[in-house]
Amino acid sequence: MRFNRAIGKIKVLSFDLDDTLYDNHPIIASALRAQADYLQQLPTWPHQDNRFWMACRHKALKAHPELLHDVTLWRQRALYFGLLECGLTPEDALDHAQKAYAAFAHARSQISVCPSVIKLLNNLKQRYTLIAITNGNADVEQFNLAGMFSLVLQAGKDGRSKPFRDLFDNAVNQLNMHPSQLLHIGDSLDTDVQGANNANCRSVWLNNQNCTYHYQGLADIEISDIKQLQYF
Repeated sequence: MRFNRAIGKIKVLSFDLDDTLYDNHPIIASALRAQADYLQQLPTWPHQDNRFWMACRHKALKAHPELLHDVTLWRQRALYFGLLECGLTPEDALDHAQKAYAAFAHARSQISVCPSVIKLLNNLKQRYTLIAITNGNADVEQFNLAGMFSLVLQAGKDGRSKPFRDLFDNAVNQLNMHPSQLLHIGDSLDTDVQGANNANCRSVWLNNQNCTYHYQGLADIEISDIKQLQYF
């Protein structure tokens, strides 16, 4: 654990979800397989679909730039555009887009946070208010984080995605607190740390992803293992 700046009294711990409290890579891989399995049942969907799928995502974003901040709507709209490209009627395209997304979402929620992390969060909950701030679309009420957080804010429906400050401002306003009393923990310098810093909140960088980031700012605290939060 490394302290880059002194922090004052913290009242709220805010957690990113994906790749902070659990490894999201196999979960997303499974969800993408579930979506692909559904789409491959449709005779008009390309069997080698990755390039086609990326083109659909690009088309959806070009038509609706605001989708950048809502990964759920972006995926749903890309599916709809893709199915229209495959020759389906608007009604059938909408129906299959909803079903393909449902397959994705079901697999997306097959998450099990390890018992040691659950124990850590329950211990922290005795001293802090716990909330979640995420750019992703995991539904914590569908797995063993259900009931853990006093507030869950998701990009899109609750504000622009991190590193924009919207979600942090939303949390501060709802909890009627000063930004410096919120400490956000996340794995990404570019989204989590930069977003918290932009909102004048405090930040913890979980440096365990072996990624290259663009943001040059510092987190207030750097850790290499989520379990190090037990010393807070």
